[in-house]
Amino acid sequence: MSPVLNAVPVSILTGFLGAGKTSLLNRLLKDPDLTDTAVIINEFGDVSLDHLLVEASSDGIIELSDGCLCCTVRGELVDTLADLMDRMQTGKIKPLKRVVIETTGLADPAPVLQSVMGNPVIAQSYRLDGVVTVVDAVNGLSTLNNHEEAVKQVAMADRLVISKLSLATPDAVISLKARLRELNPRAPMIDGDLPEAGKAELFHCGLYDPATKIADVGRWLQDEAADHDHHHDHDHDGHHHHHGHEHCDHEHHHHHHDENRHGADIRSFSIVHDRPIDPMALEMFVDLLRSAHGEKLLRMKAIVSMSDNPDRPLILHGVQTVFHTPQRMAAWPDPTDRRTRMVLITKDLPEAFVRDLFDAFTGKPRIDRPDRQALEDNPLAVPGLRM
Repeated sequence: MSPVLNAVPVSILTGFLGAGKTSLLNRLLKDPDLTDTAVIINEFGDVSLDHLLVEASSDGIIELSDGCLCCTVRGELVDTLADLMDRMQTGKIKPLKRVVIETTGLADPAPVLQSVMGNPVIAQSYRLDGVVTVVDAVNGLSTLNNHEEAVKQVAMADRLVISKLSLATPDAVISLKARLRELNPRAPMIDGDLPEAGKAELFHCGLYDPATKIADVGRWLQDEAADHDHHHDHDHDGHHHHHGHEHCDHEHHHHHHDENRHGADIRSFSIVHDRPIDPMALEMFVDLLRSAHGEKLLRMKAIVSMSDNPDRPLILHGVQTVFHTPQRMAAWPDPTDRRTRMVLITKDLPEAFVRDLFDAFTGKPRIDRPDRQALEDNPLAVPGLRM
């Protein structure tokens, strides 16, 4: 078994203040599939921990030596994860099936993601499963309009849970869903009032299915979902055409060009390439993105066909400047589909620019392709990401 498969999946549960994260967590902890889960509450100030403890008792929760819930603030997250791993390895606690980190109401999720992916010790024992963002149907739209962090929470999510749907007006729900789709066309939206919102499936968004240990690339990338269900046609010039958005056409007309709105500059797109890529070219492409544009790269996930060993694809996963150590898979999950597939979520970074950069490094012939030597001479292409 590769170490990735034995790593404990970590899910980040985020969402604005009052969105209903704690009540969702309480429901989740009653799900039999969520036993052996450590919950790390990464909040500042008062959280209804007592309520959580009473309701969940000690079944699904790790009690530390002082008897309290495993609970931390951002600076100590890495220490807490290392301590949990140490307790598992020394037999003080039974092996964990997963860790859920609940973040502060208006936190930027990036640093939490980065502390799991970017710390070499942590990255050996844990793998990032995904980000679940809770959005409140009543106040969600105004929170998105007033808080840039809330926009990032939505844009970086693998799953969106909409709470308090029954309390919101139908128009408010239509506007909110249109806005969420605009910020994140890939993440499935789940009704927080339905029973399935309190199920462990919410957390299965990683590359590997925890039950079978088999990679499910489509579920992880969610690239078909966005490109087919939401009918985004990708022209070569990188423009999206919206078809089939029955209910949000009026939204697009009113708001799409309002660049002052939070999140108007967020894009989600996929790049598909059907020939194996030279490892050096991939490294230069990723390094240039990371070093020159890292803050604008909210998230990047990819399965890449490498020319040095086309039978063993490379998995890339990054949040801004921090990338998980690239992993080689033993084989293609679907032997009939050996294309390189990348999904990027960017802010202030146009799709056409990223595509041109990718084409320049992978040698895709383009009339306006910059001279390759000029790119190689570019001082921004710092080495560092070893494939």
